[in-house]
Amino acid sequence: MKRNGILNAELSGALATLGHSDLLMVVDAGFPIPRTAHRVDLAIAENLPDLRTVLGLIADELVVEGVVRADDVTTNNPRLDEWIQGRFTDAEFTTRSHADMLGELAQQAKVIVRTGAFEPWGNIGLYCGVDVPRWFGGEDVIAPAYYASKL
Repeated sequence: MKRNGILNAELSGALATLGHSDLLMVVDAGFPIPRTAHRVDLAIAENLPDLRTVLGLIADELVVEGVVRADDVTTNNPRLDEWIQGRFTDAEFTTRSHADMLGELAQQAKVIVRTGAFEPWGNIGLYCGVDVPRWFGGEDVIAPAYYASKL
């Protein structure tokens, strides 16, 4: 039996498929998930599970180098934005329009995880990264300049 971390077999397996620069989206209960997406549906009821719980568990398992959220989050849901920035401190943050989050970004996502969240603009994209010290910390390995600050 698995000792800790994400116990949901489908979610755990989907996370294992992600590589550097892949996009994972964690979305609210009303997100229009494309038919072609790898959908992991965790929603049980309103706010079960909630967005922050799912994002926090995923953050413990993945290296996240980029976070994208709708530009509305920064102005209209600042508590969520503050929480996300505090949880993903090493990530680069960007914003897109709400329409882009629902359309273009959803089409690009390798995996979309649906939560039970009833939270305005509760749709967050996570770009996977690499564990820089593990990949570039070896003897006689020169890390690219863009990773130097993470060594």
